[in-house]
Amino acid sequence: MTDSKRIYLDYAATAPMLAEAKKACIEGFDHWANPSSPHGDGRAAQAMLENTRRRFKDVLEWDGDVIFTSGASEAIQIALTKSKLAKQFISPVEHDVVLRFERDAHMIPVNTSGMIVPMNLNHLLKSAEEPALVAIQSVNNETGVMQDLNALAKVIRDRGSYLLADCSQSVGKMPLPDADMIVVAGHKFGGPPGVGALLVKDLKLLQPDGGQEQGYRSGTQNLPYIMGMTAALEAPTNWAGRATELRKHLDDAIKKEGGTVIAEKAPRIATIASYHMPGVAANTQLIKFDMAGFSVSAGSACSSGTLKTSHVLEAMGTDSQVAREVIRVSIGRDTTRTHIYAFIDKWKSIYAESRRSG
Repeated sequence: MTDSKRIYLDYAATAPMLAEAKKACIEGFDHWANPSSPHGDGRAAQAMLENTRRRFKDVLEWDGDVIFTSGASEAIQIALTKSKLAKQFISPVEHDVVLRFERDAHMIPVNTSGMIVPMNLNHLLKSAEEPALVAIQSVNNETGVMQDLNALAKVIRDRGSYLLADCSQSVGKMPLPDADMIVVAGHKFGGPPGVGALLVKDLKLLQPDGGQEQGYRSGTQNLPYIMGMTAALEAPTNWAGRATELRKHLDDAIKKEGGTVIAEKAPRIATIASYHMPGVAANTQLIKFDMAGFSVSAGSACSSGTLKTSHVLEAMGTDSQVAREVIRVSIGRDTTRTHIYAFIDKWKSIYAESRRSG
């Protein structure tokens, strides 16, 4: 359990489970039979699974198929490795897992704000001369930059290709984009960890290899967690306006004290921001914030344990020294003004101390 005295500002890494999700999981634990079993207990579990699948699609307003997975990473792996499309294009600011599973993909350049320019994408796809799978995040997990996926989707479709949208950071906060495949991570919006989904408009895009989920994913479905994830999506999301206000206050305060907001001019989601503290290494900042009771990170939680420079900032052309001095702050439905004010005070203190010692 998280210490109640600490201030958690790492919601982009994971969000605490909602009460609605916990309740749904407990209900699911009472239906412990394998949904694939042919007996009565199995059929009852299968009926509950399919009822939850319908609810999941309804709350997302999705009219395609849903493949439940163990999380976003597996959903991305299925999409990239089982795609029938031989050619792949990805942006260089994608989550690490996309870079891990891509198959000799062609890189789509981004500008200094981390945005894909539709004209550049059109030129690349024109040169492909065959349908391709194009993988683009809806919201960057380090900077919060939002791609205009609907505009990019039109370019992709006009070229006869298909869009895979990693919506791990946007589902539950923004409407789904007009994509052919969409990645969902349950723990990012208050569901349990270890569950996610791949939304697919046409299963003919993927090569089945047997197993559960219509043959596209092997392994027993985690019914309790699927129920918890769905309940989290169905929970009220009336805190977006407050998040916008808090992030703006944070941006303004950091700039006033001599810091920099990464990708400030780009459209950014209200829940994620990266900040540069001049002259103070990110690791040093993390240690000082942690000791003071703040949970923040230096980029993706999946790679923050390494000491390498962020590939996202590198792709944006950020100076390498600056990139090593950037931390990520992400807020959620439980974040308050008091939390943000306390963080700003500590940020000012750390920066002032570094200037005195420097």
